[in-house]
Amino acid sequence: MWKSRLFGGAPVRPVVPEGLRVYAIGDIHGRADLLDRLLLRIDKDLDERPVAQAIHIFLGDYIDRGPDSAGVLDRLISRAQTHQTLCLKGNHEIYLLEFLENPAILKVWAQYGALTTLLSYGLRPTLNAGFEEQAELAAALGRTMPKSHYQFLTQLPLSFTCGDYLFVHAGIRPGVPLSRQREEDLLWIRDDFLCHEEPFEKVVVHGHTPVMEPEVRTNRIDIDTGAYATGRLTCLRLERDEIEFL
Repeated sequence: MWKSRLFGGAPVRPVVPEGLRVYAIGDIHGRADLLDRLLLRIDKDLDERPVAQAIHIFLGDYIDRGPDSAGVLDRLISRAQTHQTLCLKGNHEIYLLEFLENPAILKVWAQYGALTTLLSYGLRPTLNAGFEEQAELAAALGRTMPKSHYQFLTQLPLSFTCGDYLFVHAGIRPGVPLSRQREEDLLWIRDDFLCHEEPFEKVVVHGHTPVMEPEVRTNRIDIDTGAYATGRLTCLRLERDEIEFL
């Protein structure tokens, strides 16, 4: 476990409310195996260090690229039945929902790892599918996907604020109040956000942009460690003014 008592060298550290512990989890991308291991570590942490209230915050991109997107959704839905859990929307979740309505988007979605997601539902997609085959595939996904998965995907919020932190998938547009941020930026922004060095209204905890190690800046924390490719799924633990990683 890596631990820092300082926040990016700043003299004033951000805090979460007293009595609350936050477990924020980066992009999972179909790695149900890594999620299983991480949830066991969180459970062990809760057993060893009980707290009045704990919340799990998942930062989106649950599907695509990794081998078991359907399994990831199963685990997240199940976890919410026993723990306080908040799952945010990622840009990859948008593609699956759009594919159900517009099968022709498959060629675009395939560039982002769609085929492994479809395989996880027992379907057999091909890269060269024509429109009729795309439509048949979308209809088959609609029949195969559990209703709980569809409901989960359609009810994901874009962001969550807790104490001095804002949790969001990709980031925010600098210079725009949090109340006026656009969905496109919250799900897709990169350079304009990542290169901004001035403080935001809140410290932004985000994923979307893979890094080799969790990146802690004075104005943001990136916890997407490319789980589907690196085998490392990161969890950020926040309690009072402490910042730790599992």
